[in-house]
Amino acid sequence: MSHRTEEIPQNEEEQNEQEREAQDPAAGRPDGPAKPSSEQPRPARSWAEVRHLLVRLHFYAGVLVAPFLLVAALTGLAYTLTPQLDRLVYGDQLRVERVGDEVRPLAEQIAAARAAYPEGTLASVITPPGPEDTTRVVLAVPELGENQRTVFVDPYTAEVRGELTTWFGSTPLTTWLDDLHRNLHLGETGRLYSEVAASWLWVAVAGGLVLWLGRARGLRARSARGVLLPDHKAKGVRRTRSWHAATGVWLALGLLFLSATGLTWSNYGGERFGRLLDAANGNAPALNTALPGADAPAEDHSEHAGHGGFGGATADADPADFDTALAAARGAGLGGIVEVTPPADAASAWVVAQTDNTWPVHYDRVAVDTTSGEITSRTRWADHPALNKLSKLGVQGHMGVLFGVANQIVLALIALGLTAVIVWGYRMWWQRRPTRGDRPAPVGRAPERGAWRRIPLPALVLGIPAVAALGWALPVLGVTLAGFLVVDAVVGAVRRRRTA
Repeated sequence: MSHRTEEIPQNEEEQNEQEREAQDPAAGRPDGPAKPSSEQPRPARSWAEVRHLLVRLHFYAGVLVAPFLLVAALTGLAYTLTPQLDRLVYGDQLRVERVGDEVRPLAEQIAAARAAYPEGTLASVITPPGPEDTTRVVLAVPELGENQRTVFVDPYTAEVRGELTTWFGSTPLTTWLDDLHRNLHLGETGRLYSEVAASWLWVAVAGGLVLWLGRARGLRARSARGVLLPDHKAKGVRRTRSWHAATGVWLALGLLFLSATGLTWSNYGGERFGRLLDAANGNAPALNTALPGADAPAEDHSEHAGHGGFGGATADADPADFDTALAAARGAGLGGIVEVTPPADAASAWVVAQTDNTWPVHYDRVAVDTTSGEITSRTRWADHPALNKLSKLGVQGHMGVLFGVANQIVLALIALGLTAVIVWGYRMWWQRRPTRGDRPAPVGRAPERGAWRRIPLPALVLGIPAVAALGWALPVLGVTLAGFLVVDAVVGAVRRRRTA
């Protein structure tokens, strides 16, 4: 196919483009197979039909799943701004008025927080991320349910700067935007939207890459520049397609990363991933919190530190023990931000865990016997299994905190780029509509159905089990794909009856 550069009226050019695409394997054929004829033999099986099947899959993924992807992109874009928004909205609580010369003991800061907010029990204390930040005294208050009350204390003056209702350490604004991105504030039911988006995103990206790169190989005039950059000389639907595809190529790695990391903590796909971690011994090493000589091994609460309190404790631990546990952890080499969590019972040790999510991350944990000031157990980030490390780092990168502002900028550009790709995709659908008076239509026709019947048998024998396995690993993808096939089969049967 050659690129025409002469001026053509818009509607005529779009019509010519559509007619050429009817013969172009990269664009698919009009919806609905041709009527059988005794003069035309049934098409033989061909590997080219694999491409036709990808065209149809990519088309329907774009039309039907793109709304979910668009919502995920826009809500994700808003979430990337949360560090700056938190500083703007909650600056009084998060920052100190003046950096002092000496930090007060944790016991003194805790006493000030408890004097101002005596309700609930003391769950944990989080040290300031930087010299201008406040200490966070986290309280478990039964009336708040899964949420907590976090009291912000000036570490230099022990002055209480305020309090916020937090969720896993997140401010109300961050929590609201997080829920918007994950479930549209619709609870567990709403999580299906984000899992549909994550499950189909990689399918749309991979299919688009195969189609675009395969199309480039079929065009002699196409070069690497033509693959990576839009064609400014093209007109109509070809110009839109070049922007859609070239932008998709640049975004591909980022989109595949977001799809994979989003699935690791999705509702159904995440459960399958958890099974994989268990089978591969890929979970984080457990911290033994049992004190020496304890009658029974204590449960490891370190992974849940700072959320939900410390077991069934109904009274605060001695504030002085927070300083003892912190001093022991610092002596053991735990620097940066740490969270100090009291024990669940008298037979358990205190837990001090690093919570530095910015690269290079620090996630070491120690169990401390505050009566002696000794470290009784330790887990190191270096000892985590590779699969666990990849999962943990992937989540932090997905949330935009792993590389700080640079991470936020990259995620924002990906979100904006995905939004543009989706808009261009719908524009192509509209541009490919028939415009002649004898066959007008509001949108372009779908690629031809039935390509799978003409795929070589080896591809079917290998492909069907592979798709079934993929549907098991990603249940939402499997169910939605099965639903599409059923609806598509019903629509095809109805159309055949009408044309019979």
